[in-house]
Amino acid sequence: MAKVSEEARTRYFEKIKEYKTQNETTLTQEQKIQILIDNAQDSGAYHKLELAEANLSILSNYLLMNQLSLDLLGIKNENYLNDARKISYKIVIYLEDVFSDYIDVPYSDYASKIEMVQDYPELNRYALIRKLGFSIQMVKDGFGENSKWKWSIIELEGRLATLSKNLIDLKKFVPGMDPRSEGFRDRLEHFRLTCKLLQNAADNFRMKYELSTNRMDDFKTAINYLSALKRFLMLTNQKREIEELKKKIDIWKQKMESDAKQSENAARLKRLSK
Repeated sequence: MAKVSEEARTRYFEKIKEYKTQNETTLTQEQKIQILIDNAQDSGAYHKLELAEANLSILSNYLLMNQLSLDLLGIKNENYLNDARKISYKIVIYLEDVFSDYIDVPYSDYASKIEMVQDYPELNRYALIRKLGFSIQMVKDGFGENSKWKWSIIELEGRLATLSKNLIDLKKFVPGMDPRSEGFRDRLEHFRLTCKLLQNAADNFRMKYELSTNRMDDFKTAINYLSALKRFLMLTNQKREIEELKKKIDIWKQKMESDAKQSENAARLKRLSK
């Protein structure tokens, strides 16, 4: 690796100074808003949405600071990438507080949360998911395929998929899937993105189970994401896709039960051999 010149370092630190200042200002404002949330009579949902959007700016700045390191110094900045990863989690937690983290439940289980933020436009909700999803992908690409954070980011992507589904006001969304409805194109894009995110989450948790943990809870989570996707597809009555998912879920459940039985037998034999 070529040695980085002092001139390049100076240019780099001069370039990122503005972004660091912006982040510090935003974090100071966040502390003030957090006090309002703590003292609020309600859940502080709108304040949490405000903080999620503010932290998206911080996240973007960390990613820009890493990109500048690549452009000016020729090296990625692991510290800023890790800061971006942490901020991604913080944004997800704020949004889960507002919209819930339920993977596969009826809409009625979290509809009350949606009702509390009725005035938050659906287009803004979709924009939040797109921006956060893009940033998480940038973090993932920045670390690389064999990063120690690989499985952590898969969890993050799964939680993003859950949020993409849970922040949709289904009472308005389903009637709005009429092509004649205003905002139909954006609504359709959000629907397709959510389906893709849920499918990817299922596949990734299955991969995590197979290649890393062999933990049944990871396999169960994968199946839960498939079930959530099936439930979501039922909104538009896509019968062929729903039937295919039912078969896939059954196959995965059979595999999980078979693996669980093998693990139990292996554990029993191990105890007997002592």
